[in-house]
Amino acid sequence: MSDYKTPTLFLGHGSPLNALENNDFTKKLIQLGVQLGKPKAIVMISAHWETEGSFVTAMEHPELIYDFYGFPKELYQVQYKAKGNPNLAQEISEITGNIIKSEQRNWGLDHGSWTLLKFLYPLADIPVVQISIDRKKSLMQHFELGKLLKVLREKDVLLIGSGNIVHNLKVLDWKQDSEPFDWAIEFDENIKNAIKAQEYDKKITELVTSRAGQLSVPTLEHFIPLLYVLGASEINDKVHFDIETIEHRSISMRSVRFE
Repeated sequence: MSDYKTPTLFLGHGSPLNALENNDFTKKLIQLGVQLGKPKAIVMISAHWETEGSFVTAMEHPELIYDFYGFPKELYQVQYKAKGNPNLAQEISEITGNIIKSEQRNWGLDHGSWTLLKFLYPLADIPVVQISIDRKKSLMQHFELGKLLKVLREKDVLLIGSGNIVHNLKVLDWKQDSEPFDWAIEFDENIKNAIKAQEYDKKITELVTSRAGQLSVPTLEHFIPLLYVLGASEINDKVHFDIETIEHRSISMRSVRFE
């Protein structure tokens, strides 16, 4: 019997416009999809579905959600027709003791999911469910939920967190050659080092509440998906940082892959 576990992955998703691009970031996503292989199902945790309570999509055919405004019309025409997986949604509810409840009506796949999946698995031939972020849970409660979900890795289910380790839109600079803020570099590197040292519990909370952390994570929703991936990791996993860039001065595109 093999002790192989499906990898688990955190990705910075950045601007929705990446869905229309052929750039270094999207090329790396394509390469990463090849490296990962084809799982039986995908579980997405996206920064863009915040709820009171935790939910998982349980419809047969999740709709694409264009949850942004003022972008080119081509972006609203992008399609990604992956099927859902109600049985997996029910299993997620069971293994979390119904902390994560199945949801059949409200939501689908938002841009935190489909703008990445479009490049990772362009055929849209893998069932996808999406888990919401409960805005009332603490950082460590999200981390503990990730621990519960790690059993899915033994069942060839790919768990992907989608957000950004540094995400401060108030000081965004759209110039392509703009240098990252010092505090963005500091926080991004500190989180990388904490991950390499497997210092997740107290250390992560300390970093988020530091000065660099408060500037990098003014709101928590884009950081929280990382905690699910950290929780789902194993002590003997190898960690890879396939993408290590900071865009527009204050958006970290860092990825974290455990396998």
